[in-house]
Amino acid sequence: MTSVSSETRPSRTADLGTLALLAWMARNQEGEGRTPCLLACSLGDGPGGPEAASAAVERLLGDMGLPVGGEPVNGTRRPSLKVSMLVAAGQIVLQMPNVTSQVSPPADWLKAVEKLGYTYFMFTTRICPSTGPRQPVAGKELAAFAGDPETTKAAAHVYLPARSLRV
Repeated sequence: MTSVSSETRPSRTADLGTLALLAWMARNQEGEGRTPCLLACSLGDGPGGPEAASAAVERLLGDMGLPVGGEPVNGTRRPSLKVSMLVAAGQIVLQMPNVTSQVSPPADWLKAVEKLGYTYFMFTTRICPSTGPRQPVAGKELAAFAGDPETTKAAAHVYLPARSLRV
């Protein structure tokens, strides 16, 4: 018999496992342009496996005040947002409490973020399929995962402002 505890479990970064950041361009709703999108997801390879990783993502999102499956949070109007994105030297650095991750996005993504000043960010509780240790799927498999309604329903959505280094 399985029992479920209602006690609140502290967030452990290790439970997240490998965090994948996936950047792509999507058509906007009006169909007249393209929006830079950024998806964060766990590969489910933490010490507790996929279920613990998914639960850790959900706890982290809750700790940051980001609702899963809710309306997008407009981070451009919320300076106290606990997630931020730095764009510098062709890299994205995503920062959250106790978690920092980075990726090199496509050039058109960088140009679009520079023009708009933000990305449409999703952090899903769904586990990203992988092709091996620390390797998220790519190509059509990645597009299918990112575009799957189950992935977007299980995600927090944020208009995340882009910060840059000032020189």
